[in-house]
Amino acid sequence: MNSKVNDIKALFNEKLSSVSSSQQVEELRVEFLGKKGLVAELMSELKNIPNEEKKEFGRIINVLKQEIEQTVSEKRTAILEAEQQKIIDSAEQYDESLPYEIKTGSYHPITLVQRDLERIFTSMGFSIENYSEIVDDYHCFEALNIPKHHPARDMQDTYYLSTENQLLKTHTSAAQNAIMKKYGAPLRAIFPGRCFRNESTDACHENTFFQMEGIMIDKDISISNLIYFMKTMLSEVFQKDVTVRLRPGFFPFVEPGFELDIKCLNCGGEGCPSCKNSGWLELCPCGMIHPNVLSHGGIDPEEYTGFAFGLGLTRLAMMKYGVKDIRTFNSGSLKALSQFKNE
Repeated sequence: MNSKVNDIKALFNEKLSSVSSSQQVEELRVEFLGKKGLVAELMSELKNIPNEEKKEFGRIINVLKQEIEQTVSEKRTAILEAEQQKIIDSAEQYDESLPYEIKTGSYHPITLVQRDLERIFTSMGFSIENYSEIVDDYHCFEALNIPKHHPARDMQDTYYLSTENQLLKTHTSAAQNAIMKKYGAPLRAIFPGRCFRNESTDACHENTFFQMEGIMIDKDISISNLIYFMKTMLSEVFQKDVTVRLRPGFFPFVEPGFELDIKCLNCGGEGCPSCKNSGWLELCPCGMIHPNVLSHGGIDPEEYTGFAFGLGLTRLAMMKYGVKDIRTFNSGSLKALSQFKNE
């Protein structure tokens, strides 16, 4: 057995001296250390060795294996360094004076719309607030006049988390209670954010989308104030006259509640997949804040009134930039998204 070990050592050293490339190093490793290599064959012969000698010969074979592994590793490293240096030495000189084009990226269209709206509303005295995407049941529903087991919860297909009472917020309205308690009244604030609903996707619906919630609370606030701010905002965003309609809508946290729709700018109101062939696109659920919501927020509904709106940033971006499928925004397609210029 000792003679076989010495023979393998000698053969390995002989072949190692002629190795000059990474490929040859790998071939040498397989020949000696592979599943059917010479060291493996040597190990298989242990069964023919007397039991009292197996332990010693097993140790000798393991030492041989470790020596070959280390030598192969060192040889591979040395050859790789030599090959890389050869590439560097043969490379042409780099001329730093050569002109080159710096390609800049672009903002996501929803980011552009959001920044535009933030500029518009801050000019009207609104502050910009932020809020977590993971909220509890109280802030997303109960503080908004939607108690447990209320049928209005069926309107929002919610992603519940494994942690008790935790969920992904289904609407930016989930921030209303926290912001009311933070500032009290009077109050003007907008809070953009990402929302999540477990629903089927199509050209005008996504399970992940962006909204911007806005609230204004003061003495003697009326629906007229709501309509004024919505018209001002839309005229600024689109920089042209747009046709809107206000129709009754049910939302537990406002009373009365409205749906503000915009005539589809993709089809001019004739009907297309973006507007479900209706000619109109639901853009902004809104209404006067329910007294119960004000009370939950620590504001006296006998002294103050206010309005709230939930503006769909994703759908607004569709109308502004002529995007016909809402799923484009979350597609990650550079071809589709790189056309939008920074503003």
